[in-house]
Amino acid sequence: MIGAGIFSALAPAAAAAGTGLLIGLAVAAVVAYCNATSSARLAARYPASGGTYVYGRERLGEFWGYLAGWGFVVGKIASCAAIALTVGAYVWPSQAHAVAVLAVLALTAINYVGIQKSAWVTRAIVAVVLIILVLVVVAVLGWGDPQAARLDVRADATAGGVLQAAGLLFFAFAGYARIATLGEEVRDPARTIPRAIPLALGITLVVYAVVAVATLAVLGAQGLASATAPLSDAVRQAGLGWLEPIVRAGAAVAALGSLLALILGVSRTTFAMARDGHLPRTIAAVHERFGVPHHAELLVGAVVAVLAGTADLRSAIGFSSFAVLVYYSIANASAWTLTTAENRPPRIIPIVGLAGCLTLAFALPVTSIITGAAVLALGAAAFAIRRFLRR
Repeated sequence: MIGAGIFSALAPAAAAAGTGLLIGLAVAAVVAYCNATSSARLAARYPASGGTYVYGRERLGEFWGYLAGWGFVVGKIASCAAIALTVGAYVWPSQAHAVAVLAVLALTAINYVGIQKSAWVTRAIVAVVLIILVLVVVAVLGWGDPQAARLDVRADATAGGVLQAAGLLFFAFAGYARIATLGEEVRDPARTIPRAIPLALGITLVVYAVVAVATLAVLGAQGLASATAPLSDAVRQAGLGWLEPIVRAGAAVAALGSLLALILGVSRTTFAMARDGHLPRTIAAVHERFGVPHHAELLVGAVVAVLAGTADLRSAIGFSSFAVLVYYSIANASAWTLTTAENRPPRIIPIVGLAGCLTLAFALPVTSIITGAAVLALGAAAFAIRRFLRR
């Protein structure tokens, strides 16, 4: 979660909400908290690879599990491509697509040799990113011209704009699902996963809130909305140009960290769907030495590499947000069916989570809604055809 989103999501969110950016962040955090709580309780009950794909199947029926898995896979593949392009844009703007493809291939190779190496690489990346974010906050608040008046909510903050900003910012919070998708690869998952998900979300929320307040106080809503690299622009505004290359490097490292975790999570859901026959069963093969679903790893890496070489960044982000919000809608509906004996969350949690996800999904730009709905409908049609042929 502490990855590419904090370097890229603030600008489009500010363009949508204006001075209501921080309200949008709060709305996204509330919905994310409900989703995280529902996911944690379900993960404790079903500690298996696949996340909401498994929960929807077990609690709501085969179709809803399939739709969740389909939404997660296609949405996160688009997100992988978007984040890879973010790496390219920061590292070598004129060759962004080529750099993006190379990044995908390199991280697929890291994931291929086992989860332990992936975890260590992720820890190192998060440490570097946190240091960069601390430097940015200290620099812009200490040497810039922060003004509390720039944090005031004004007339440009419409309800629709705030909701759209929340949907865009939710893109950056969504990483906790990847914890649940690794249920078969961690020790004591029934205890570990429910603790890890809310802890990760809480840390991320604090980091995002501090960075958002600092950049908004220095650049203002209009300056932040027009920024192509918000944190770099904030540092430059503070008169610390020497720090800008460091921030750009940190953004690239952050994007690589997000991409590493994304490819890992998508491949595990693909593996689970293949194991259940919703995708070709050869994809469910597990490597004898490394213990990873290597066919799923290679397939996901190849598809992401193709998209990273051809896709448009903003379209990929919008589509990904819509698909992931639908995914979490199914997670909240699944959590609603838990009983007291199954350690269900308070009823209000899945209700707010479900309503929030659907509201944010349909507050996104119209093109994102149409494209996302069309791809989900295509997946549903494939499910119906497969069931008909099987009968």
